[in-house]
Amino acid sequence: MKGKLFLVIFLTSYCYGMTQTTSSKKKSQVDSLIHIEMKNQRIPGLSVVVVRDGKIEYIKGYGNSNLEHNVPVKPETVFQTASVGKQFTAFAVMLLVQDGKLSLDDKLSKFFPYAPAGWDSITIENMLNHTSGFGDYIDNFNYQAHYTEDSLYQEFKKRPLLFKAGEKQKYSNMAYATLGIIMSKVTGKFYGDFLKDRILIPLGMTTARINSEEDIVPNRASGYRMVNGVIKNQEWVSPTTNTTADGPLLLTVLDMAKWEAGLNVGKLLKKEYYDLMWTPAKLNDGTFARYGFGWAIDSLNGKRILQHNGSWQGFESTIKRYPEKKMAVIVFANLKRASTYKISTKILQIYHPELSITSLKTIEDTEPEITKLVTGFINNVMDKKMRADQFTAELAKEIMDSTMQQRGSEYFKSKGNFLKPELLSRKELDNGIREYHYRLLFSKEILGFIIQVNKENKIEDFKTIE
Repeated sequence: MKGKLFLVIFLTSYCYGMTQTTSSKKKSQVDSLIHIEMKNQRIPGLSVVVVRDGKIEYIKGYGNSNLEHNVPVKPETVFQTASVGKQFTAFAVMLLVQDGKLSLDDKLSKFFPYAPAGWDSITIENMLNHTSGFGDYIDNFNYQAHYTEDSLYQEFKKRPLLFKAGEKQKYSNMAYATLGIIMSKVTGKFYGDFLKDRILIPLGMTTARINSEEDIVPNRASGYRMVNGVIKNQEWVSPTTNTTADGPLLLTVLDMAKWEAGLNVGKLLKKEYYDLMWTPAKLNDGTFARYGFGWAIDSLNGKRILQHNGSWQGFESTIKRYPEKKMAVIVFANLKRASTYKISTKILQIYHPELSITSLKTIEDTEPEITKLVTGFINNVMDKKMRADQFTAELAKEIMDSTMQQRGSEYFKSKGNFLKPELLSRKELDNGIREYHYRLLFSKEILGFIIQVNKENKIEDFKTIE
């Protein structure tokens, strides 16, 4: 009996020691990764938290939150979330649906009786999953002007719809800002106050708040941008532009850990509403878009990932959730165009190597013409010689301008010399569209690449996965 007891104690101690060693190794890898990425990307300051099963696994601040005063980042440092805030707006809308004060089928004309033609066919659901036909802010929108909710609405009315509701999916900040106006009409209070009362306070997010330029906010980070290789302060926008429902919350990674803990156990909302939030949008033609309500819905190696990025006024942010393992990674940075997405993806892969693109096996390539298309596309992007005839007419309009070509070239060239693509998977979608998943081998990095091709072998859509 004593021998068995000794064995149990020995094995328990051994396993505990192994767990501690493994955990320490992963934390060291995360720390090393962040130092490398901050140096390569010239990020002034960064804050990160890894949450497992509602508990903080790793949390740390890096660099400076304010360069002028040499203030270090710490877990209590407050960052702007940018579009990561959309998930809070979507959650608030679902609370109103749960309360019976809103319906996902409600049309915009219910809240805006004199709305432009076409708004009467757009539902709350269309607004939440970016299938409304709304585009982004109008080209001459004045971000320095003061707006009321009504004057914002008057500005939004000027923008024609890009397509009929449910016909396509296009990301729209304007749609989420409009949701904030609708929430005010329904609740009789500013949408930010509703968020505070129904989400932030109940979840214990004590430093979370709607952005305010005039309030004193302890530990607030400054946002920066890179201009001709020199770091500059963020551009100024009006205080009211920074309070719309398309994103600008002020949060710490400690707040985000509490948010993740609430999501992990399904607090505040019934399961059916969580399920709706995390269901891909179904378009009129029966195809699906990779977006739910305030969340991008993706997969890595067949594993579901819920995520969102944000970019605004010198700040970048990413939340990446791996529900199957009850793990989330949140990264905030105070430099415009810093790749918090890349950093969060690599951190998640440190804890779960099965999500790494390098772990996937290749499949037999029975369509070499598509692989040739991909190779030509990557080379053309790197050489700033993209050809419009490779894309559908609609996609060509979006990506053929010189700015997009320059950004694409810089992005791929930063990965080194392009070596070759390797086919990982292929699947048939609706309307003759096929989707291919490749591994792109560069001399410095390996990227995931998903491309959709139509019946005429024109590129319908594509994206890279770091």
